[in-house]
Amino acid sequence: MKFISSKQFAEKFGINERTARNYCATGKIEGAFLVGKTWSIPSDAELPKKGKARISILLGRLREEKASHLKGGIYHRTQIELTYNSNHIEGSQLTKEQTRYIFETNTLGITTENTRIDDIMETVNHFRCIDYIIDHATDKIKEEHIKQLHSILKANTSDSRKEWFAVGDYKRLANEVGGKETISPKDVHKYMKLLLTEYNTNKQVKFDDILNFHVQFERIHPFQDGNGRIGRLLMFWQCLQSGIVPFIITEDLRLYYYRGIQNWGYTNEYLCDTCLTAQDNFKASLEYFKIKY
Repeated sequence: MKFISSKQFAEKFGINERTARNYCATGKIEGAFLVGKTWSIPSDAELPKKGKARISILLGRLREEKASHLKGGIYHRTQIELTYNSNHIEGSQLTKEQTRYIFETNTLGITTENTRIDDIMETVNHFRCIDYIIDHATDKIKEEHIKQLHSILKANTSDSRKEWFAVGDYKRLANEVGGKETISPKDVHKYMKLLLTEYNTNKQVKFDDILNFHVQFERIHPFQDGNGRIGRLLMFWQCLQSGIVPFIITEDLRLYYYRGIQNWGYTNEYLCDTCLTAQDNFKASLEYFKIKY
């Protein structure tokens, strides 16, 4: 896909460049994202129709703090909390302080001889995944978005050097999760397309719709590895997109979270209650930073 600048977009439609940048910042131009301080806009993007901006106060704040490199705000806290907890659930040995240090200084700080290079790379990559979500939060989620998240997450890891691993693409080898079989590689595209089609037909996405999508995604298990982290990133994206307060599954909720996924379809309350608890924790952060929700 080709991209143009906000100036080129403004000239194309005969509007002020400042107006074009405002359209980008408020989520009115689908697919627009920041590269440093410059907006990149899909060359085939249309001029937004007049109407209410499709952006929440939280998303606006996240974009603002990300663009200004503000430290100590909700963007800063979200990067560290979401990255540390999601990676830790999947076995990363980095501490929260190490995760914080990497984000704040782009260096590692104190390590041990057992520190895994992949843990470091996937931490850095996860920060980039969150940035990708913030930039694309108002876009309708497509398969290429999900594959791009996987490509970012696994870039420069040991997995990226394995030809059979398929970084940024669906799995080539059958896998299982929790001792249960998942969708076969040859059928992944079909099931993912169906899952996204069903989700995107919702006129108003509800909390349960996001949880159901997550469970079905994990049961498909479309990638060779990284499915849990991609799935939790997608939930955060879906919440931002739908104006729902997002949530972060923390280490203390991990076993309840797994139980909820396993029992979804029979006792949905398990996963709902766990994620609502996580949402209450995120609401506390929003209240601390005086962000309305």
